[in-house]
Amino acid sequence: MYFGQMPNIKFSYLYRDGGNYKKFDYVIFANPNNIDLSQIETTIREKLIDKTWFYADEWKLPELFLDMFHWRVDPTWHEFEAIEYTNETPNASISLSDFIEAVKQIKPV
Repeated sequence: MYFGQMPNIKFSYLYRDGGNYKKFDYVIFANPNNIDLSQIETTIREKLIDKTWFYADEWKLPELFLDMFHWRVDPTWHEFEAIEYTNETPNASISLSDFIEAVKQIKPV
């Protein structure tokens, strides 16, 4: 069990186009409410498409499309990579609570 202020939360994800070119990024959320990492990960994994993919815009995250996007061959979903604690400075445009709520609102596929 962890006592004290929980570290920030780092959500890592990527975009993979039809040619298998990839663009990686992450979002770091402040964790002022001390939400446990396992609780967040469970919520995320319940809403992934085929245990891997999600639509970044629905999850209120920046889309990572590459410079050249071909709508006939390139998917519009992103791939979940990892979630972990970090001491890095938050860079998210929304709060962790708003992110979790957005993920919870996703309808099962």
